[in-house]
Amino acid sequence: MKVIAVIPARYNSTRFPGKLMEVLGNKTVISTTYQNVVETGLFDEVFVATDSEIIFDEISKNGGKAVMTGQHETGSDRIAEAVKDIDCDIVINVQGDEPFLKKEPLRQLIEVFSEDHAQQISLASLKIKLNDLAEIQNPNNVKVITDKSGFALYFSRSVIPFHRDLADDVQYYKHVGVYAFRKEALLRFASMEMSPLEISERIECIRYLENGMKIKLVETDFVGVGIDTPEDLERAKRLI
Repeated sequence: MKVIAVIPARYNSTRFPGKLMEVLGNKTVISTTYQNVVETGLFDEVFVATDSEIIFDEISKNGGKAVMTGQHETGSDRIAEAVKDIDCDIVINVQGDEPFLKKEPLRQLIEVFSEDHAQQISLASLKIKLNDLAEIQNPNNVKVITDKSGFALYFSRSVIPFHRDLADDVQYYKHVGVYAFRKEALLRFASMEMSPLEISERIECIRYLENGMKIKLVETDFVGVGIDTPEDLERAKRLI
């Protein structure tokens, strides 16, 4: 089973344009992420997929592998274009603005496919418990609910499940945007049109669910620093 990692990297982020080229320690955010993924030793190859010549040149000049793509609505669509001619079985999508992702969650995602002998799982991803009410209600945190086997039922920026009876003990989970795809499932995803639900929530996983594809969620306790705002960057600088 050949496993590769692809880091989708868009320069003009809506909330924080140019964030991937901000300096973190002595390297840019995107170079830090790329190096950390390579150093896990889990992947046969690691690529950055971008529509930005600035990011392409940043990775290339530092000895990394980058692929130029067109413009896309989602990271998965970008990765699908990047990998269509690359020989691989499993593709791990690591967000370019998550520089501190650890090895163990990535290993767990790969293991999902190693154990899926019937090849029923199209996509695996991560979830983490949410306990703070403000974090649960924050629409920037995508919530996920699963069945008893850990397969996704739905993703939403709203609070799900709705806590009607406060006497009941309900656990909330945040979806961590790290994905592991079967290559054929990823290419199939890219051939499908966005649905009104996906467009409304701005959550690409919904496209998989609406087309009957299985998503396995793996629980993690890893809390990284996603760099979505200048304040997040300052937090990451303090961490590094």
